[in-house]
Amino acid sequence: MSGRLPARFALPVTGFILSGIMTIIISGVSTFMALGFSLMALGAWPIAWISSWIIAFPTVLVVLPIVRRMVSRIVATP
Repeated sequence: MSGRLPARFALPVTGFILSGIMTIIISGVSTFMALGFSLMALGAWPIAWISSWIIAFPTVLVVLPIVRRMVSRIVATP
């Protein structure tokens, strides 16, 4: 037993990691641009991040397969 998830979990794991990374960066930029670099902004950032991630993760699960199909029509396979 390798301790790895089966291949069928590739999409949700990809979506989970991708949405988490993207939302932490974007919510950080947005929060600090709106509030400036302050303790208030630092406290607001985790709330903004979790709120964003709750929306982004299921969105990625729906949108990623559509984007992959679109890309496969545009880009030649090696």
